[in-house]
Amino acid sequence: MKKLGFAHDQIVLEYGYDDDVDESFREQVQEVVGSPLEEEDYTGVVDAVLLWWREGDGDLTDELVDCLALLEEGGFIALVTPGSGRPDRVAAHDAQEACATAGLTASGAVPLGGDGQWHAQRLVGRR
Repeated sequence: MKKLGFAHDQIVLEYGYDDDVDESFREQVQEVVGSPLEEEDYTGVVDAVLLWWREGDGDLTDELVDCLALLEEGGFIALVTPGSGRPDRVAAHDAQEACATAGLTASGAVPLGGDGQWHAQRLVGRR
């Protein structure tokens, strides 16, 4: 959790929730921040966006730009993508290109859980 940057009292907006997400990771995030994740219809400014993204979900660059508009200064996006071996895996170069185009810098991907079904990386605006 610390590597991604989640901390107590943050407001976290979740996009891309579906029945395939890692529920234990979601629970860990909620435990760290001390409140439930905000749903996609939330209209306030947030400290972080938890973005579940799969190949075929649309244009990642557009989604990242939309997420940036909701972030408080100093906020971040936790981009969570399927791990290798899944048919909906997002190619690393596609994610890197989307981040660069959106003006974001990405940290290294961190596997979630022990099964490697999802990987997360922290995205922040360039300074």
